[in-house]
Amino acid sequence: MSKKIRLLIIDDSALIRQMLTQIFNESDDIEVVGSAIDPLVAREKIKKLKPDVLTLDIEMPRMDGLTFLRNLMRLRPMPVVMISTLTEKGAAVTLEALELGAVDFVAKPKVDVSNSLKEYSEDIIAKVRMAAKARVRTLETKSTKKPVAAKKYSADAVLQSSPAKTHFKTTDKIIALGSSTGGTEALKELVVNLPSSTPAIVVTQHLPAAFSASFAKHVGEATEMTVCVAQNGQQILPGNIYIAP
Repeated sequence: MSKKIRLLIIDDSALIRQMLTQIFNESDDIEVVGSAIDPLVAREKIKKLKPDVLTLDIEMPRMDGLTFLRNLMRLRPMPVVMISTLTEKGAAVTLEALELGAVDFVAKPKVDVSNSLKEYSEDIIAKVRMAAKARVRTLETKSTKKPVAAKKYSADAVLQSSPAKTHFKTTDKIIALGSSTGGTEALKELVVNLPSSTPAIVVTQHLPAAFSASFAKHVGEATEMTVCVAQNGQQILPGNIYIAP
C-alpha cells in the first residue's frame, strides 16, 4: 500500500476544520495528521508532524495567512492549498498567494459554507493530491517592475470606437490559451515579456467568476499588452489579452 499524503489543516474556524477533516477522511490516500487554529500553532505542528501538504486560510488571528505563507516559502517551502473567500478582496489576496508559491486554492462562499464544501469535496481532494506532487521552490525576492508600453489602448475604448477610427489593423492571427486553477502564475509568466504588438490573445482561465477582474489586473501588471475581461461585441485586436469571465 502506498504512503498516504500527510495533511495539516490551518484555519481559525472550527467548522471549516471539522468539514475539511470529514472530506479528507473519505479519501483512502490522504491522512489529516493535525489542525491548527492559527499560523503560530501551525509552525510548531509542522515541525512535530512533518506534513506533506498544508491547507491554509487567509484571514486568521495573530498572523494572517499571506504573512505566514511568505515566511514559509522563504524558510521551509512546501505545497500549500489556500482556503479563499469568493469576494473581490479574497480574489486579490488569493492571486498574491499563488504568486508567493501556493499551489492552488479552494474557494469557499460566505454563506452555507458547510454544504458548499461538501459539494466540491472531490475537487478539494484532487487539489491536495495534485499539491502533494508539486515541486515547490524557495521564494526569492524579485523585482515587480515591468516594461511600460509607449501607448496602450484599453479594450473598453476599442469596443466603443467605430471601425473607421480604430488605431489597429485587424489580424488573422490569434493566440488561444487555456489554463486550470493552478496555472495563473504560469500564464502570467508566459505573457510577461510579450510586446504590445503581439497578436490578440484569448484566455480561458479556470477561476470563479468573482476572481476575473482581479486576475485581469494581476496579469496586466506584468505585461505591455492590455488585459481585460472580455465583453460581448468586442473586436479581437492585436496588443490585447481577453480573459473569459
